[in-house]
Amino acid sequence: MKNEKVRNMCLAGIFTAIVFVFTAYLHIPSHTGYTHVGDGFIYFAATLLPLPYAVFVGAAGALLADCLTGFAIWAPGSVIIKSAAVLCFSSKGKKILSVRNLVALVPAWTLCIGGYYLYEALITGNFVAPAAGIPGYITQSALSSVLFVVLGFVSDKMKLKERMLSGGQEK
Repeated sequence: MKNEKVRNMCLAGIFTAIVFVFTAYLHIPSHTGYTHVGDGFIYFAATLLPLPYAVFVGAAGALLADCLTGFAIWAPGSVIIKSAAVLCFSSKGKKILSVRNLVALVPAWTLCIGGYYLYEALITGNFVAPAAGIPGYITQSALSSVLFVVLGFVSDKMKLKERMLSGGQEK
């Protein structure tokens, strides 16, 4: 039990760092901020880690990326949106690419696209101009989903979840 908590904390820290790097440094700048694939790693973490750890990954990774790259105004929205997106996925089951986790991409897209549109509308007081950011949010969601599916496919082929559940012991 204690080893499992330590393992989950370590994995959450590693995933947070990965989300931060793929969000903050490997992105395409846009007029509202940037488009990135960090969400793909958030989704992936949400299928491997228990819920509290996965929520931490989404919230902390996005918060660090926004605050440390000059987009701190986006941090409150990112924390809420990424935490909510994590709730769509499940770490239960033997596979990452379960039907539930593939279907979860739809509400995750909706949360990202709609959430950032609404957040920008609230912080600017304008509900028309933020619509210009929607293509970037769609691109970000699409690329992150592709990354998630590729990571999930490869991980399922490697039986990653099975290995994690067995403590890494070979059978």
